[in-house]
This record gives sequence, C-alpha cells and structure tokens, in this order.
Amino acid sequence: MTSSNNKTRAVQFIEITASNAGQRLDNFLLSIDKNIPKSRIYRALRKGEVRVNKGRKKQTYKLELGDSVRIPPLHTQEKTVITTVNDRVKQQLLDNILIEDDDLLILNKPSGLAVHAGSGIEQGIIEALRIIRPELPFLELVHRLDRDTSGCLLLAKTRPALLNLQQQMIQHDINKRYLTLLKGHWGQQEKRVTAPMQKNTLSSGERMVRIDPEGKHAESLFIPLAQYNSAQLTEVVLFTGRTHQIRVHAEHLGHPLAGDDKYGDRAFNKVMKKIGLKRLFLHAWKLGITHPTSGQTLDIEAPIPDALQHIITALENT
Repeated sequence: MTSSNNKTRAVQFIEITASNAGQRLDNFLLSIDKNIPKSRIYRALRKGEVRVNKGRKKQTYKLELGDSVRIPPLHTQEKTVITTVNDRVKQQLLDNILIEDDDLLILNKPSGLAVHAGSGIEQGIIEALRIIRPELPFLELVHRLDRDTSGCLLLAKTRPALLNLQQQMIQHDINKRYLTLLKGHWGQQEKRVTAPMQKNTLSSGERMVRIDPEGKHAESLFIPLAQYNSAQLTEVVLFTGRTHQIRVHAEHLGHPLAGDDKYGDRAFNKVMKKIGLKRLFLHAWKLGITHPTSGQTLDIEAPIPDALQHIITALENT
C-alpha cells in the first residue's frame, strides 16, 4: 500500500533540538525526507530558499540548539512512498532484534533483505523499521551489510550515538567478525590480506570490485575454523569496510566464498547447491563495540542461521 508523502510540500519552520544540534545544514535537510533528490536540496541552499534564523547559510553551517530553519517545498514532482510493511517482514525484523536500549539497536539481519532502498528496491530494513517503530524520532544505519549477507547490523537511535559509533568505525575500534565457507582449504595458519580494492563498472553496467594497486586500502584476516573435503569454515576479521571486501579478498586468495555468484567458483557453487546452499555463505557473526553512552564494552553474537548451520552439518557428515 502506498500513499502520497506530504512532507516538505509547504513551507516549514523547524526549531533545532539537541538531537540535531551540531549537524551540518545539508545533512539535516537530506535526513528530513529521503525521497528528495540531493540536487534539489543543494539548489535550494544555493538559491537561498532555505533560511536559518531568517538568514542565508552555507551547506556546511552547523546547526545550533534553538535555530529556526525555514524549509521551502522541496518536492519537484508527486511521488508515492510505501507506508506499510509486509507482515512476514515485520515479524522477521522484530524477532531478530538482538539488543536494544535508548541509544542503539542491533539486528540479526536476515539474508535477502536490503538494508536501505535504492537501485530498484522500494523498501529496505531502515525504511521498514521506521514504519514499524514510528515512536522513534531518530533511527539511522551506522554501517551496511550486503543484501545477501546475514548477521549483526548496528543502528543508532540518537544523533550523538550515531556520531560516536561512526567515529569508532573510522578509528577501527569496532570488532567485526564474519563467518564464511571458502572453497578448498590451506591448513591451520591464519592469512592476512592487505590488497587494495577499486570499484569498477563493466560494459554491461554491472558493478564489480577488483584488486587494484591504485585502489583504496583494504585489510582482512582469515582464520580457519574447520576443514572439510572441499571447503573450509573460516572466521574473517575486518580492519576496513570496503564494498565486497571479504568476497574479493577470498577470491584473491584462490578460495572464493560458497554461494557467491559474482566472485565465486561456478563448479564449487554447484556442489554446495546440491547439499542445500541457496544463498551466499556470509554471516556477520560477532560485533564488539563500546557503548556510546555508558562506555561499557558490548560483545554481540548473531546466531548462525538454520540455512547455514544445515550446510555445516552436511559437510561434517561427509
């Protein structure tokens, strides 16, 4: 079910509260309605349609407590947005909340659900949760997981918590550990990969990530956990958070992920499919953070999905 979104279709005056104080003006405007193109926001700023305390401000202006922001009608055309969440998805999300308090929410993200809308996806997890939990005035993703990846997904419920957790990400203070199944095996020793990565677009329009000396620094640690006839259960520690990092680094090692139809091995994937694997074998298994308010260390573990546990059991019995 869809309905017209009436946000920012008339002039609004918004007084800045503590939750938005310190935020850049452009980022504040972008957060008001995700359906408004960025180009429209920046045009409104350039033309002086947006005013703070009745005066013009640059996009980099940092809002202060009590500021009055004049926001003009920003929609350039009528759009519809989804205002309901499928009952199955709603229950799936509510049942997979691992921890929640006044500052944050950690979800055991199901495989197959995108974390946000875009590229043909009308509704992602963040949009769905905002509908399911309308009483929350603020809810933002701290990081992202690929659509086919399951596991720990961190969201902030206040702006100070978001900034704190993002800073932990930037400083590599967050401990992110994944569980995956790789083709073949190499013994018990750990392998550290520091190969830089670069995003590319193929002639078909498909986006791929490749190892490239001119790319961005990327670092992963692969820790063997168990070996089977044709595969190795592996823990991966991420020190950076590049797009498709684990998948590309695993391919670089010559041990691609099971179920990876982009960077994987077709023959290996076919063998895994025969024993029941119907998804990418990649699970954001463990997450270690410092609580943004209490300073307490939180170590969260997302239970391994039944679909992946079934594959592990099948390999153990062969």
